[in-house]
Amino acid sequence: MERLARAEAFLETMRTRHSCRSFSDRDVPREVIEAAILTAGTAPSGANHQPWHFAAISSPGAKLAIRVAAEEEERSFYGGRASKEWLDAIGPLGTNADKPYLETAPWLIVVFAQRRGGIDAVTDMQNYYVPESVGIACGMLLTALHEAGLATLTHTPNPMKFLNRICQRPAHEKPMMIIVTGHAAEDATVPAHALKKKSLEQIASWL
Repeated sequence: MERLARAEAFLETMRTRHSCRSFSDRDVPREVIEAAILTAGTAPSGANHQPWHFAAISSPGAKLAIRVAAEEEERSFYGGRASKEWLDAIGPLGTNADKPYLETAPWLIVVFAQRRGGIDAVTDMQNYYVPESVGIACGMLLTALHEAGLATLTHTPNPMKFLNRICQRPAHEKPMMIIVTGHAAEDATVPAHALKKKSLEQIASWL
């Protein structure tokens, strides 16, 4: 029963997690971000190669550069690159090409996937199950940030190669997402559409 109680308590904690698109500029200590990234680094990975890199950004200049480049891609997306079906799908969330939170939030964490690397800093080996491994690490990072009392948002402008340049990462690393994190603004709201979650019967089967 103790395990069930712990599982249900954690479920209730995670039910309060929602994507935030309105952030305060209130400071978050670097130590909190470090602990969350170290938590992500405990994720399982193919051959234990840990094929990820987390670029944690608090510099106003770097955040501005990311916003400018991301909004350029977003204007192209909303201006014709996205299909009508895609735009209809995200319409209830009220998103558009303006991304002020990329500047306002105290931290942006850019997650890179490493196709090669290995277990140490000098080995050059092929990494395995890279998207799967990095995806799990991102989920654990989001969970750790939420547990620390921070709001988060995953942002995936496409294409994202500008992030290699701004974050000074090598070309063979693939940017996967920007995790925006900090404190929610006082007037932040959650769209009704985002509150809809599938039932257990819809997401699970028992054999």
